[in-house]
Amino acid sequence: MKRVVQFFKDSYAELKKVVWPSRDEVASSTKVVIISVVLVALALGIVDFVLISAVDLIF
Repeated sequence: MKRVVQFFKDSYAELKKVVWPSRDEVASSTKVVIISVVLVALALGIVDFVLISAVDLIF
């Protein structure tokens, strides 16, 4: 049981050392992720459309 208690004490001590991002940093990172996902989805959609069109022309 001592090990479990020590684990949680150590975990809490490590969490105090963490530098948490500000609200603005989180918001800007979230925007970057959303824009990146949309761009990759569009690119994959275009590639998919082109490949399907090519296959339809062949067959």
